[in-house]
Amino acid sequence: MTARTAVTMVWGMDAATRELLDRISGLIPRGRIREIAMFGAVAVMLDDAMLVAVNRDLSLLVRVAREEDDQLLREADAARAVMGTGREMGAGWLRVAPCPGPARLDFWLRAALRRPR
Repeated sequence: MTARTAVTMVWGMDAATRELLDRISGLIPRGRIREIAMFGAVAVMLDDAMLVAVNRDLSLLVRVAREEDDQLLREADAARAVMGTGREMGAGWLRVAPCPGPARLDFWLRAALRRPR
C-alpha cells in the first residue's frame, strides 16, 4: 500500500480532494513529496516540511515565510488560519479560500516554496 493510498483510505478522500492534491504535486518542481493526514486535512510535505494542506472544503492551509505574512494576508482569498474554535494560528499560517483556480494555486504554492525549510 502506498502512502497516498493509505491517506485516501483513512481520510475518506473524495475525487475533488484527490484532484486538488494531484494538481499541487504536479506544481512542485523537485524533492520528495508525500501526503500526511494532519490538522483534519491532508498536508503536502516536501522533503518532510509542510507546504500546504487541503481541507475537506477544498480550502488550503498554506505555510508561508513570516516576512511575507502581512503582505500575503492582504490577498483577497487569504485569511489568518484558525485552529479549532477561534484560535488563530499566528504569522506564517494562512487559510486560502476553497478550490483556487490554476493561477491562484500556482501563486500560493510559490509563496509556500519561498519559505525557508
